[in-house]
Amino acid sequence: MSFKHVFTPVQLRHKQLKNRIVFGAHTTNMARDGLPGDQHLAYYEERAMGGAAMIVVEPMPVHAAAVLTRGNFRHSSDDVIPHFARVTQACKAHGTVMIQQLYHVGAHGDWDNSWHANWSPSGGPSYHDNDGSHAMTEDEIEETIQGFVDAAIRCQKSGFDGVEVWAAYHCLLDQFWTPFSNQRTDQWGGSLENRTRLSREIMARIRAACGPDFIIGLSVNDDSDKPVCLSHDEMVEIVALHDAQGLMDYVTVGAGSYFDFYKLLPSFQYAENLGADLAERLKQANLTALVTAEANIRTPDNANTVLGAGRADLVSIVRGQIADPHLVAKAERGAHEDIRGCLSCNQQCWGRRGRDYYISCLVNPSAGHEYLWGGDRFTPAQAPKTVLVVGGGPAGLECARVAAERGHRVILAEAGPELGGQFRLAGLQPRRAQITDLIGWYERQLRQLQVEIRYNTYLDAEDVAAIGADHVILATGSTPPETGFQKALPHVARLPGIEGGQVWSIQDVMTRAARLGNHVVLVDEGGNWRGIGTAWHLAEKGHKVTLVTPDAMVGRELARSATDFPARATLAGLGVRFVTESALTRWSDAGAEVMSLLTGQSEIIAADSLVLATANTPETALAQELREMGIEATSIGDAAAPRLAAAAIHEGRKTGLTL
Repeated sequence: MSFKHVFTPVQLRHKQLKNRIVFGAHTTNMARDGLPGDQHLAYYEERAMGGAAMIVVEPMPVHAAAVLTRGNFRHSSDDVIPHFARVTQACKAHGTVMIQQLYHVGAHGDWDNSWHANWSPSGGPSYHDNDGSHAMTEDEIEETIQGFVDAAIRCQKSGFDGVEVWAAYHCLLDQFWTPFSNQRTDQWGGSLENRTRLSREIMARIRAACGPDFIIGLSVNDDSDKPVCLSHDEMVEIVALHDAQGLMDYVTVGAGSYFDFYKLLPSFQYAENLGADLAERLKQANLTALVTAEANIRTPDNANTVLGAGRADLVSIVRGQIADPHLVAKAERGAHEDIRGCLSCNQQCWGRRGRDYYISCLVNPSAGHEYLWGGDRFTPAQAPKTVLVVGGGPAGLECARVAAERGHRVILAEAGPELGGQFRLAGLQPRRAQITDLIGWYERQLRQLQVEIRYNTYLDAEDVAAIGADHVILATGSTPPETGFQKALPHVARLPGIEGGQVWSIQDVMTRAARLGNHVVLVDEGGNWRGIGTAWHLAEKGHKVTLVTPDAMVGRELARSATDFPARATLAGLGVRFVTESALTRWSDAGAEVMSLLTGQSEIIAADSLVLATANTPETALAQELREMGIEATSIGDAAAPRLAAAAIHEGRKTGLTL
């Protein structure tokens, strides 16, 4: 596949970008005591090594009021300079242009992290939490301008080639632009000239302070379907005003905002290439600045299409390069099928960042651990051995791949006719085909690495012993319990009436083993895609679905990945009934007896079938047999403890590195 539009160099002020792919800004939350360290260095250098033409390092708060996360860098301090210099020097050695984003979130700050009142144009409410904000005085506006300029000077001293001024997602500068949040009557509010005065003054002073050989970018967003947000026409007018005054060298266009945070981190529930619509409008405005499209652009093919259609000059692929830091290099050498695709799941990038951890990646557990594992690359084993991996789910696939990459002879025994295990079943849920794509990637990688895959091969302890492998890895997975036990009712070991039949697991549903009636009650105690995706599947198939959960809201665990609201909206649109803070107390021919955990009152929901999305139990029989025979084996993934796929792939990688 040719990506000629991607691999055409382009001039950006005093620098030539070797291709059109940017690794855009995103908070990794890795800072320790406010300083970038070895973890940052290895993370960004891996993407520079992987071919990104430009990296926009995560945002630097420009003032105490701008601090948002525990992992933010120290604001207003020269202490960061030598630490950033290590990062820029290492990345620029690979021909990568280095930019740092400067930000101030305005009203949407986090007092618990900043220990400072949120500042905003007119004292509007925070959409980060329920706090209010402080309407800035003119002196405070001047203090903020100087904070941006001082931060840019530090970036230049740190070896950055430029800065990106953050005016996206209804942050401080966007709050000044937007009439909803700017009701000022002084020189900073009212007319377009006044509302853009702050951003224009910041950029003009950065240019004056840093000189001509310094790139200045502007970050904006498209959330034009929200009535209070700026329309495409208004955004084009604002950006064109900055461009006409020669204030910027490029503009980056994202999607969503604090008003629609789910679209800011668009999951697989959203269409691809979200940022390209407004980017295209800006391109049509004949700006002198380059236009970068961002938001759910995952692949080189996406990028090439957007660039080839003239919708943008550059494309920012963030999650795609978290998932595979060598995405650009692989595409350039014609190995695009070797690219490990992002699932757009948000489970370990935003899912960890949103809980104030450093980010990682479900499909690439080296993300965030490059400094510990030597990047997303492998050191050959000193003494290659024979490795037997039992089970072809995500843990087994990753362990087999890594062991083979390191030079071991690997045998992978899978009891079924296909690889993927329960992870494959997740890929059969609506809009989750990226999972089956990933399994296909594993199949290709294992073939290239000459892993011996034995399908339909169920091994007992004697079979394992007969193979005589040097290392035995058990990735045998987990199974659904058949008791109906619910964590909400710990004193009830077995659901009364479960022996009456028409009770199925979500695995039964997705393998089509279940013979379901019209009305299905689904008990979801996990609050994640195991239950939610199965309910979506059933509703799309025409079943009447009632979802019962002990949680206060459906999809509670999906909140960490910013996918919960779109999931609930989809289910509601399909007619799924939600019964929250409740548990099942009996199953019978009459249906499900459901008790409110709040009041203790019960109701009967007439239903034909019951589906249980409850915690699995690990498959340990083979491990026990091997122990009794004195054969050492390592259990990973669900076979060690049932969890989500991210844990399984992480353990597969970690185990493969130790063999």
